[in-house]
Amino acid sequence: MGSRILWINPASEVAAFDKPIAEFINTAKRVDTQVDVVSLKRGPMHLEYYYYEALVLSDTLNRVKRAEKEGYDAAIIGCFYDPGLREAREITDRIVIAAPAEASMLIAAGLGHRFSIIVGRNKWIPQMYENVVKYGLISRLASFESVDLGVYDFQKDKSETARRIRKAAERAVHEKLAEVIILGCTMEFGFYKKLQEELNIPVIDAILAPLKYAEFMVELRKNFGWGHSKICGYESPPISEIKEWKLSNQYPEMKGLW
Repeated sequence: MGSRILWINPASEVAAFDKPIAEFINTAKRVDTQVDVVSLKRGPMHLEYYYYEALVLSDTLNRVKRAEKEGYDAAIIGCFYDPGLREAREITDRIVIAAPAEASMLIAAGLGHRFSIIVGRNKWIPQMYENVVKYGLISRLASFESVDLGVYDFQKDKSETARRIRKAAERAVHEKLAEVIILGCTMEFGFYKKLQEELNIPVIDAILAPLKYAEFMVELRKNFGWGHSKICGYESPPISEIKEWKLSNQYPEMKGLW
C-alpha cells in the first residue's frame, strides 16, 4: 500500500521553491509514494530570522492539520530549523510528522559516532544548536561549519557552492573528526552525492532524509501501529476548549479543522 506525503515549504509560494524540490524528491521517493509539495499563501520567503519563523508558524500548523483531514499519511515541514515540529505532532492524531533536522540527525547518529552540520551562515547556528540539544544528540555533534551563503545563494552558482561545502566538510572531517556530514539546509539539495564520493563518508541531504524517514515512519504506523505518542509531550489540546473559546471564529484560517 502506497503512502501520501505532503511536503510543506514554510515560506511564501512567491519563493518558488516548490518545483525544484518536487523534482528532486521524485528522483528518490518510493514508486508507490505520492508526494505533493506546497508552500504557504503568504509570509516571508525564507526563515533565516526568528521573526520570519514566528510569522509562518500558524499557517504551517494549519496546513499540517488540514493535510491530516485530507487523508495524507505524513507531512514534512521542509526547513532545517524544524519550525512547529512539536506543535504539529501535538495537534494531529494519525498523521506522521517529520522535519529535516531531526530526521537527518537521527539517521546520522546511526551511521557514525559524530556528525558535523554544514550551515549557510553563522546566524543559523544558535537555534540549530538548541535543536541538537533538544533531540538529545549534543554528544554526537562534532561541529557546525558555515559556508557564508544565504538560502537563495546555494543554487545560484553550484560550482562555487560545491567548493565551499567541500572545504567546510574537509575541515569538519580532518579537524573535528566528524564521521558523517549533514547538509544543514533544504536548499543544499543535490550536492550530497559527489561530496560523499570524494570524502568516502556518509553525507546526508536535508530533503532526502525527512522523505525517507517519513516513508519509514508511515510503514511503522501502518504495519505495527507505532505512531507519535499522545501522552505527555504530544498530548493534544482539548477540542472542547478550542470550541468553547471560539478560536475558529477568532482565527478564520482554523475553520473546519476542529
